[in-house]
Amino acid sequence: MESSSVFGVRLPLKQRYFLLLCIAAGAIITYHKFTRKYPVEIKRMSRVAGLTANTSQFTLEGKPFRILGGSIHYFRVPRAYWQDRLMKLKSCGLNTLTTYVPWNLHEPEQGVFNFEDQLDLEAFLHLASSLGLWVILRPGPYICAEWDLGGLPSWLLRDRNMKLRTTYQGFTDAVNAFFDQLIKKVVPHQFSKGGPIIAVQVENEYGSYAKDKEYMPFIKEALLSRGITELLMTSDNKEGLKLGGVKGALETINFQKLNLNDIKYLDEIQPQRPKMVMEYWSGWFDLWGNLHHVYTAEDMIPVVTEILVMDLSINLYMFHGGTNFGFMNGAFAVGIPAPKPMVTSYDYDAPLSEAGDYTSKYHLLRNVFSHYHIHPLPELPPLRERRAYQPAVVQQHLSLWDILHFTDKPLKSEKPINMENLPVNNNNGQSYGYTLYETIITRGGLLNSKNNIRDRALVFVDKIFVGVLDYKTQELALPDGKGRRTLGLLVENCGRVNYGQTLDEQRKGLVGDIELNKEVLRDFIIHSLDMKPGFLNRIENSGHWKSMREQQSFPTFFQAKLYVNGSPKDTFIKLPGWSKGVIFINGKNLGRYWSIGPQQTLYVPGPWLHRGDNQVLLFEEQETDGKVLFTTTPDYGMAVDV
Repeated sequence: MESSSVFGVRLPLKQRYFLLLCIAAGAIITYHKFTRKYPVEIKRMSRVAGLTANTSQFTLEGKPFRILGGSIHYFRVPRAYWQDRLMKLKSCGLNTLTTYVPWNLHEPEQGVFNFEDQLDLEAFLHLASSLGLWVILRPGPYICAEWDLGGLPSWLLRDRNMKLRTTYQGFTDAVNAFFDQLIKKVVPHQFSKGGPIIAVQVENEYGSYAKDKEYMPFIKEALLSRGITELLMTSDNKEGLKLGGVKGALETINFQKLNLNDIKYLDEIQPQRPKMVMEYWSGWFDLWGNLHHVYTAEDMIPVVTEILVMDLSINLYMFHGGTNFGFMNGAFAVGIPAPKPMVTSYDYDAPLSEAGDYTSKYHLLRNVFSHYHIHPLPELPPLRERRAYQPAVVQQHLSLWDILHFTDKPLKSEKPINMENLPVNNNNGQSYGYTLYETIITRGGLLNSKNNIRDRALVFVDKIFVGVLDYKTQELALPDGKGRRTLGLLVENCGRVNYGQTLDEQRKGLVGDIELNKEVLRDFIIHSLDMKPGFLNRIENSGHWKSMREQQSFPTFFQAKLYVNGSPKDTFIKLPGWSKGVIFINGKNLGRYWSIGPQQTLYVPGPWLHRGDNQVLLFEEQETDGKVLFTTTPDYGMAVDV
């Protein structure tokens, strides 16, 4: 009998085959265990047919298919955590990822495009594919999303005649230029090309805007002409369904509370087509000065269960909300006297928390979705450790009045000029942050904003704070004094409205005249304070910083150091002794804080920290106790049911 050597031992041929068979079987078992725990890339080479909606049920590759989706926005999640969040989505029993595309981040200046690092959409799509997730892409150009101007770039508003979300040529030219760059990156990731994208949404909730009948056909054609071949969809609430559709796209519905009449209406306008809830609102957003919204699992789970029993497809908006880092929060203006800005956190009371934690909603939903899978769901990825670091003590300060020479060259102007029309950023205007307007006055009296402040102004006379002007307070008494004095208005763009009929009116700064004793003020010096990285580097490296023993003059920049011993972990910043401002860590803008709440902590992703000393920079408008605290637990404020 023939024999052979295995691992150095000579064995008969039959025993050798048996041993190899055992090794192969063991490898297969190990592979299955591994792929359950860590799903590997699924090679989808045999593409029969993409997602179709020709009958009452979706089909994918010719087989019945139900979309179980969840929204995660790559631009609201640190790139280092994309994989963690997507694996948690898959482990919850979802098969489809939905994401918006924020035009304002991808084209910050007209003709200047950014698809790198945190904005690498192709990497995000590739990651989804490697984890076996399908994708519904929602490229806008308008996305709502509780995001500044609904994702539209502010430089569009430099055109005084701009009509956003219409076929006004200034808008369509800009959309075409953006889509020329965006869609060519998206096309290779479509199902028909072997990628994960099974559907693309045409605009977003246009039925609630509906200012131009030609607009939706224009956007549809802009997608098709650039090579989009997958199923097209639209997305609207019940009222918006009447005006938001476009021929050739499947209409879907958005809601939180289930109304059977709404489903019936969707069926009536699209008989014998699949029904889908594109946005099932898993929670709600928060506004500064209001309470923190929660939507309880006890209210949510029965609705999701019923939606599935009715054989509808569903997408959870949001599955994981993330954070409005920087100045990117939107504002709400529907049915209230004046706009209210959104908070920095976009936790949304979603199934996966802002920091990626499982919630009771997550576990209950996972149980519901598990009934719609033949195979057991993947194991839950482990939670990430957090740390409450030792307080960072503020060491130095630098007054706003001492750093103005670090800003771009100030503009002299007879009349006030709004942010967007300032000649900064290569003539793209100022998008975000603060703008300081200064003029000379020769007496005190009544200052009247004429409701031309967008959105909130700290008022100074010779650098002494005298009060705040905003939508609510439009008049302020200025103290009497002798001679020429400098009146300063530090105006903050608190976030542009992202939904409703007022998008064209979202210019910020001083948008018109202000009066002192009923006389129009003229001859301004205007400083742009958009707090971009270049500006922050200049002030951080300046030799003008003062010790905390020296008197502070607000508004002020403060420097502190956070020491990290060992591997950096996620944490939350808490600022109980501070009033209002913005915080940066290692040059990254974590967002705004404001003592009026509801939000009382800011999320700090571990990957944005490093071992040793981390630079903490705060811009504080009015007061401080000099301490930056850290906690492992977020505080979103007093809660109220949605």
